[in-house]
Amino acid sequence: MKTAHDLVCLAKARIHEVEVDAAQPVLNAADVVIDVREADEYAAGHIPGAINIPRGLLEFRLSSTPALDSRALNVVIYCKTSGRAALSAVAMADMGYLNVQSIAGGYDSWVAAGKLVMTPAVPDFE
Repeated sequence: MKTAHDLVCLAKARIHEVEVDAAQPVLNAADVVIDVREADEYAAGHIPGAINIPRGLLEFRLSSTPALDSRALNVVIYCKTSGRAALSAVAMADMGYLNVQSIAGGYDSWVAAGKLVMTPAVPDFE
C-alpha cells in the first residue's frame, strides 16, 4: 500500500520543479501562478500575483474557468512545502496541461529565502 509520501515522491519524478533562487523569472513569464494551499493559508500570505485554488478543488476549477482552459498556459504552482503542488502538477499534466512547473520547497522555502510575499492589510482600529 502506498502512503501520501510515496505518492508525492512518484509525482515529483514526473514534474519539473524550479528552485526558489531561479523562480522569479519563471514567475514573471507565467500566465498564471496557482497557490494550491487552503484559503486560510493563502490569506495569511502568498506569492504576489498568485491565485488561490485549493488542491481539493483544482481539477473542478480548471474545468469550469474559461481563463484557465488553454492547455498551453505557462503555469507555476506551489503549496506549503511542495507535496500538494507536485500532486497538483501531475493532475494538470494528466488533464493535458503542457507547461506546469512547481516551486521546490513551496511557500516555506520562498519565505525562508526572504522573497516578497503578499499579506492582507489588517485594519487599524486606533
